[in-house]
Amino acid sequence: MNPARTWLLPLCTSILLGACGGGGDGGGGSPTPVPTPTPTPLPAAPTVQAFDASPAVIAVGQSSTLSWQVSGAASISIAPGIGTVSGSSVTVAPAASTTYTLTASNAAGTASASTTVTVGSAGAHYGSMAAADLGVGAALNGSLPFPAGNAWNQDISAAPVDPNSANLIATIGAGRGLHPDFGAGLYDGAPIGIPYVVVSGAQARVTIRFTAYGDESDPGPYPVPAAAPIEGQRPDGGAFDGDRHVLVIDRDNNRLYELYRAFPQPDGSWNADSGAVFHLDSNTVRPGGQPGWTSADAAGLPVFPGLVRYDEAASGTIRHALRFTVSQSRRAYVPPATHWAASSTDPNRPPMGMRVRLKAAYAIPAGFSAESRAILQAMKTYGMIVADNGSNWYVSGAPDARWNNDELVSELGSVKGSDFEVVRMDGLVTN
Repeated sequence: MNPARTWLLPLCTSILLGACGGGGDGGGGSPTPVPTPTPTPLPAAPTVQAFDASPAVIAVGQSSTLSWQVSGAASISIAPGIGTVSGSSVTVAPAASTTYTLTASNAAGTASASTTVTVGSAGAHYGSMAAADLGVGAALNGSLPFPAGNAWNQDISAAPVDPNSANLIATIGAGRGLHPDFGAGLYDGAPIGIPYVVVSGAQARVTIRFTAYGDESDPGPYPVPAAAPIEGQRPDGGAFDGDRHVLVIDRDNNRLYELYRAFPQPDGSWNADSGAVFHLDSNTVRPGGQPGWTSADAAGLPVFPGLVRYDEAASGTIRHALRFTVSQSRRAYVPPATHWAASSTDPNRPPMGMRVRLKAAYAIPAGFSAESRAILQAMKTYGMIVADNGSNWYVSGAPDARWNNDELVSELGSVKGSDFEVVRMDGLVTN
């Protein structure tokens, strides 16, 4: 026997048995398949649906709430100075205007968004007219009537919607566009809008005689210049009528004097249907007024704080609510209004003082002018207040030669009533 064969045979037999699956039961068969592992998919990158500050404008020492809507994030951080956060909001109290950046992250990536809290000391001067220029249509240079917490300056972007919002909007006109009741040049021979004049504390005070609503007017004298501009006044000296508002801001004493249907007299005095004096440095806006009183406005409100002004719009930021009119109002008012101007009790008609805002879902077109974008953003942040009976969705403003009328009419006119909602009305007065 060949020794090599004697050694190889058992070895080969052993190998073959192993290959055939030899084992305890001696059975044969196919090898057990090894499953291929399924790879674990990476999560989608996070998304930031919203990141907002409310209020967006504060005074020194006040606070603002940063709130967000984020999906798919493993962690969220906010800079500067805050770090990792949880939940859906955090309170901040910056000493100077600050842009906060939220970063959401997970294993797949990051997403970010920014929002700015503007502090009044940096460009906005609440309750002080000291920075204003003098003259007709003067620039206010950041001066704002009333303190930061006043109703005119309140951020209502997150306020609840009124349960009757849809019916109220339908009454004003869901399919009707906004109309700028202000502009450049003349319409029917008169400047377009409600003019105003800023005077110093040295302006002489003159007698005011009230011819219709003296029992609801603040007594004079008022510092009204003899040449104060009158709403509707024709440069050619022709006769004119209408509301004939006269608005005078006393810069040095932080007072606002407003007249309705004002007529200058040869001796320097004025006759007017009604008049009101407002304290621009206080939340006690009209110390001499009473609930139920009118003013130079049907709603008992001041006119000037709600005007759209060119210098503000051109700066890119309007920090207050705007004034607008409706054709059908209700025998009711809601603060800050103090007076109604209708006999109808129909709950689907807007009361004086009702506030609307541009819906958050409305995207302000990037191609609009800077002025229109600022106006529409103010309608989102601060809203518009029903102040008088007039044409539906007419937005009040001051005349200025720098307005582009074609842009205003086209861009604002594309925004419809259906783009607005009514802010919940608290404190409605019907008696």
